[in-house]
Amino acid sequence: MVLAIPNGGVPVALEVASALKTELDLIVCRKVPMLLNPEGSLGAATDDGTVILNEEAVKRIGLSRQQLEHDISRIRADIKQRSLLYKGDRPIVRVSGKTVIIIDDGLASGYTMMAAVKSVRHRQPREIVVAVPVASAIAVKRLEKVADKIVTCTTSSATKFYLSDFYRYWYDLSDKDVIRYLKEWRAQQFRSNIEPRQDR
Repeated sequence: MVLAIPNGGVPVALEVASALKTELDLIVCRKVPMLLNPEGSLGAATDDGTVILNEEAVKRIGLSRQQLEHDISRIRADIKQRSLLYKGDRPIVRVSGKTVIIIDDGLASGYTMMAAVKSVRHRQPREIVVAVPVASAIAVKRLEKVADKIVTCTTSSATKFYLSDFYRYWYDLSDKDVIRYLKEWRAQQFRSNIEPRQDR
């Protein structure tokens, strides 16, 4: 099974799920952003309420727990809204006993993916594979501690890491883009299910 982290992970995950001929669903995650550093993270939260914090960054910046809780509550509200938009009232998908491939468009700090892995781990999968086109070396080290396997095309040790540097055409996907991709996927699955089978 493939789980995509929207927004950027959706088109990548569609290609992987299509190639593997497997199920596709979403795990809605959002990082708690670090001011003045768009690729940095104070932590992340997921659609089942899982939260993981970058304790070192929180301490360095000097945020109080009250300030941090305010930021997290805002992120949770955004996650709830996006979950309803993308998935409606469909329940969180069952992954017990399955190999789960969690996909995003890349790993900068790695905390969003770490939250996703922690969330999925609670659901007792057989194995969790993290798969991304590109990742920072520090993110890979963090994920090695929580995922069973990591697959990445490129790992960068650059001091300043930006996902956009590794894409020829980069733009932030909108919610409309995500919904369009999901509709295309469902239409593709519907066509596959109604195509007559050929004896070989």
